[in-house]
This record gives sequence, structure tokens and C-alpha cells, in this order.
Amino acid sequence: MDHAPLALPQEPADGIAGWAAGLVDALGAPGAGLAVALENLFPPLPSEVILPLTGFAAGQGVISLTSALFWTTLGSVVGAVVLYGVGMLFGRDRVHAVWARLPLVQPADLERTEQWFARHGTKAVLLGRMVPVFRSLVSVPAGVERMPFALFVVLTALGSLMWNSVLVMAGYWLGDGWDTVEAYVGVLSKAVVVLALVAVAGYVGVRLRSRDRGQHRRTP
Repeated sequence: MDHAPLALPQEPADGIAGWAAGLVDALGAPGAGLAVALENLFPPLPSEVILPLTGFAAGQGVISLTSALFWTTLGSVVGAVVLYGVGMLFGRDRVHAVWARLPLVQPADLERTEQWFARHGTKAVLLGRMVPVFRSLVSVPAGVERMPFALFVVLTALGSLMWNSVLVMAGYWLGDGWDTVEAYVGVLSKAVVVLALVAVAGYVGVRLRSRDRGQHRRTP
């Protein structure tokens, strides 16, 4: 590349930001797209670092803002399509077979989830692209339930473009302060994880109480 390397005054060279910056320096905007595609496949890679950093690169003139938005959205779609394919290959029968072996769950729970996704799957895919953690996972049930592929791609692209635009533009406008985005989105990510854990704990608690009541009824 014939541009100056992307400066990262507040990040260690061996951190996630340093790795993403290296991709942008080496490949330009497609490097940002590659980083986002990997972020979709490996959610521990934080989009709240990669996307604002890409906006910062656009603000420095390393890449154009249009190419930043295009390639990061394309990367999101590519990563989501891979996960959709994983869900499609795994298939409904295998999901039911695995579900049947899990403790504290019933087939009716999975059936209700499938019915919910059949009714609200389009909203789940579109809006789920804007929810940390869930934005990667939502592609798998879409594949399992065989959502029409073209519809899945369109919804994923729209949702990803909205999410990516917010974070890329934040990095673009904040300049050297791009890394403050990570703090705010990181809080949101942690909140999503906590809510999910609370929901799982509540579900397990309900199932344990139901099992105990069933055992008491069978006791003479």
C-alpha cells in the first residue's frame, strides 16, 4: 500500500486493534471486511473495536468512508452466510436429537422456539444484527429453519449496514477518541450476556421445580 501506516496511539501493537490495523494497512478496506467476517465467526473478536477503528482509518484517509462501509458490511454478510450454512448442515433432525439428550429440557420447548422463529424470524435476523453477541448467533437458527437464502442475505445486509454505519461513523467522527466506543458498546455486550445467563438460570430453576413436583406426586 502507498499510504502511511495507521497510527494507534492508545492501543498495544499486539492487541485486537493492532491486529485489525495491520489488516487494514496490508489489504486496505478489504482487510477491514476480513476482520469483520472473522468477528462474526468468532464473537470474542469485538466489533466495537474493529468497526470504530475502520472509521478512524477512513478519517485519516487510509481508506474511503464508502469503501469502509461497503467492505465491513460485505464481511458481516459473508460471516453470517457461513454460520447459516453451519445451521443448514446441522439440520433440524440433529438439533432435535441433541436436544433430546439435554437435561431439564422438553421437546415442547424446542417446538415452541421453532414456532416463534417461524413467526418472527425476519425481525429476529434483521434486528438481531444490531444486538451484540446475538448478532452472530442468530444466523445459525436461520439456517436450521431453512429461511429462504435470498431473504436471509437481504435482512443480514440491511441489519449489518445499520450496525456497522453507527460504529464506523462513530470512529470517523471521534478521531483519536475512537476507542471510547468500545467502552459503551462493551457495557451493552455485557448486559446482553448477563440477561441471557439470568434467563437460562430462570429456565433451569423452573424446570427443577417442575421435576421436584413431579417426583413428589409419584411418591406414595
